Amino acid sequence: MRVAIRVRPGAARESVGGGYGEEAIVVKVNARAVDGKATEAALRAVAAAFGVRRAEVRLVSGATSRDKIVEIIGNDEELTERAAVLRMT
Repeated sequence: MRVAIRVRPGAARESVGGGYGEEAIVVKVNARAVDGKATEAALRAVAAAFGVRRAEVRLVSGATSRDKIVEIIGNDEELTERAAVLRMT
């Protein structure tokens, strides 16, 4: 399943939830946007929020952008439900 995320680096607290635009889920991370650290932190946070291993989350596009597309491997039905819940929180 592919999910759009909006990364907010340098946050005081890491969290995954809330919507950005029509489809994206907001991912707040402590790491700064330097040398891909914020992207890696965002991928770890997404994995935790969706209840999958980090290896099951892959960056599809947006390596240097705050707007990214990630692919999550798992049960599509459960992942879709979880994504809907995260967008609303």
